[in-house]
Amino acid sequence: YEGIQRLITPHDVQSGPMLAIAVTGLGVNLIAMRLLGSGQTSNLNVKGAYLEVWSDMLGSAGVIVAAIIIWFSGWTWVDAIVAIGIGLWVLPRTWQLFKETTNILLEGVPEGLDHAAIESALLAVPGVRATHDLHVWAITSGVPSLSAHLVLNDGADADATRSGAVQMLDEKFQIEHVTLQTEKSDCRDGRDDHGLH
Repeated sequence: YEGIQRLITPHDVQSGPMLAIAVTGLGVNLIAMRLLGSGQTSNLNVKGAYLEVWSDMLGSAGVIVAAIIIWFSGWTWVDAIVAIGIGLWVLPRTWQLFKETTNILLEGVPEGLDHAAIESALLAVPGVRATHDLHVWAITSGVPSLSAHLVLNDGADADATRSGAVQMLDEKFQIEHVTLQTEKSDCRDGRDDHGLH
């Protein structure tokens, strides 16, 4: 919006100070990107900060190019074009961050986890006859959580079955925050003998 306004009403642009500030900003942003780079794939907060620094770095590079062009040609409108270009470049990344944040706030299934595959894996755990009320969500980025009811086979040991399910979820799906309820019969049947543990 600001870029369009500058195209409609051009401003005086001092290319010398503009270039000096942009070069300084580029250096600071490159250092910040290096510091944030390793954590931005696993933490949504760090990813947000990384994208902010990325857009600033891109802005600094664009301003450097614009300042050089203005210095030699006097075309002040280049500054507005660069601003519009940076905004359009950052928009898709902002949308991706918004989608991930919304999914966490709405307690959706985290990206990369398949609800049906998790249910099938739980049913394959020795001692499990059926499962229901399976919920998978994320407390924050990189920290998936799961809760479920496991209906046990006759004679199955509840503690051993639960431990096996917890170990499988950690090893196969990297889900460490797990709450499992074991039942001798499906608690939804309305019986009093489902034997909660």
